[in-house]
Amino acid sequence: MKKTLILALCAAAVLAACGGGHDDDTPPATSQVPVSASESAGGFIAYLKRLVVSDADTLEPVDVSAVTPPADDAAEPAVVD
Repeated sequence: MKKTLILALCAAAVLAACGGGHDDDTPPATSQVPVSASESAGGFIAYLKRLVVSDADTLEPVDVSAVTPPADDAAEPAVVD
């Protein structure tokens, strides 16, 4: 009985340790504003969407003094989810 319990605990520990192989090198949304946010309206909206879904309460503030929101008067309005 003890061997089965020890084997089950070891198997559970090995399986629990296997979940950490996530290689996501994407920096947090607030680490820096991407250049694409100032280049196009689509890039600006994509950055805003990243900010909305991030856990901004735990991230550092970002300096937005160099960001100029792009204006595209010729494009059709885009749907914002």
